Amino acid sequence: MCAKVIMLGLLLLLCIGFCLIFFFKTQRPKNFPPGPQPVPIFGNLLHLNLTNPIKDLNELSECYGKVFSLYFGERPAVVLNGLQAMKEAMVTRAADFAGRPNGLFSSHITEKKGVIFADYGPSWREHRRFALMTLRNFGLGKKSMEGRILEEISHVSAFLEKTEGKSMNPQTLFHKAASNIICSILFGMRYEYNDEFLQNIVRIFQENSKIVNGPWAMLYDTVPILRCFPLPFQKAFHNVNIMKKISADKVAQHKNTLVPGEPRDFLDCYLEELEKALISSLDGGSCLHESQLIMYTLDLYFAGTDTTSNTLLTAFLYIMTHPDVQAKCQEEIDAVLGDRAHASFEDRHKMPYVQATIHEVQRMANTVPLSVFHSTTKDTQLMGYDIPRGTLIIQNLASVLFEESQWKFPHEFNPSNFLNDSGEFVKPEAFMPFSAGPRMCLGEGLARMELFLFLVTLLRRFQFFWPEDAGTPDYTPVFGVTQSPKPYRLGVRLRGY
Repeated sequence: MCAKVIMLGLLLLLCIGFCLIFFFKTQRPKNFPPGPQPVPIFGNLLHLNLTNPIKDLNELSECYGKVFSLYFGERPAVVLNGLQAMKEAMVTRAADFAGRPNGLFSSHITEKKGVIFADYGPSWREHRRFALMTLRNFGLGKKSMEGRILEEISHVSAFLEKTEGKSMNPQTLFHKAASNIICSILFGMRYEYNDEFLQNIVRIFQENSKIVNGPWAMLYDTVPILRCFPLPFQKAFHNVNIMKKISADKVAQHKNTLVPGEPRDFLDCYLEELEKALISSLDGGSCLHESQLIMYTLDLYFAGTDTTSNTLLTAFLYIMTHPDVQAKCQEEIDAVLGDRAHASFEDRHKMPYVQATIHEVQRMANTVPLSVFHSTTKDTQLMGYDIPRGTLIIQNLASVLFEESQWKFPHEFNPSNFLNDSGEFVKPEAFMPFSAGPRMCLGEGLARMELFLFLVTLLRRFQFFWPEDAGTPDYTPVFGVTQSPKPYRLGVRLRGY
């Protein structure tokens, strides 16, 4: 009996000691942003709905201000809300807030290689500059970027024609189309929509998108002891290993078939640049490396697929259920294109209402609601608070996209949010669906072209309607590192023009 009492006493002392250590470790530094009191082990995780924390973050902002802090276990994080805080951090003090955090789920599955999750430094700069340069000067093969997109849209149109007069599930159609476009850019090839390889990679990236910002990833980041258990977050590591093997195989194939001076795709361009770097930088000055290329291609695939496909899904959900908006878009498209067979990206300057509709879709889609987590690269300040180096930074982009002081109709779908009194297209400063500053989404340029050409081409060819047996439209998104609409049915009819 005495031994049991002593044992219970020791356990009690250990618990008290642990709680005291946690309490002192989670004391907010002087002039650090305020926030709710954390609890042992979990920090402030219990303050959040792990399946979708956006509403909770907005409520905490109302209580603690536009810049507040949370603890994930013992790790402090600062949450940014509203346009003013976002601009100061991501634009005015861009370099101070451009880092990527260490020791998190996302940094572990990517090994901090590539460009999206790479830390702020020489390797990130070189890889981002190379990607932007190559995509901008897209002289890869004999097809322009616009031509690749229009070719893929023709396959989507052919698929939709088969369902004419009926309804279909578009959930994977736009993912497959966006996937094919980025595959043609990266690897120089596309796949039929029923191809098993294409179906598998779409499934894998959809799964990981939901895991990375989901509850299991948050537990992984907050309670490190759980990392050794066979819990659902292990699926993401398994998926990444599969994709790394696929990427490595593609790199090996390209190395064997590369013709110097005749790049067929992005991989060829990188391999040629890598060869130049090896010849001219014997001292190791370049950060280009084959091991980087494997994760780099996965980064670019994700950046060029998930945001676009989920935004397209959102677009057709709203267009179907707002026939007046659809009719105005089609009227403008018909007037501008006339007898031309295809739209051009340059046509966007003559289509203010279509432009406004696309941007309003992006705003409502809120596709990347928490962006990709940042960290501070040095001791800095924000909105009068002191933020130490290495602090985790979370951008609540939803707080900007729906900020009441920034939009005419902040909580409803209305293209007038992007039109002035003369009906001209305008882009408010608060429009930052892909964040802002030097680390804004790498795939934004490609996404803008894809969204315009997809919407214009398909709206010219088809009428989209909400099926009678589809129930009530539900606009509530499914949360993840990229949000997507809940599954719905798409009604399709051919139209005359």
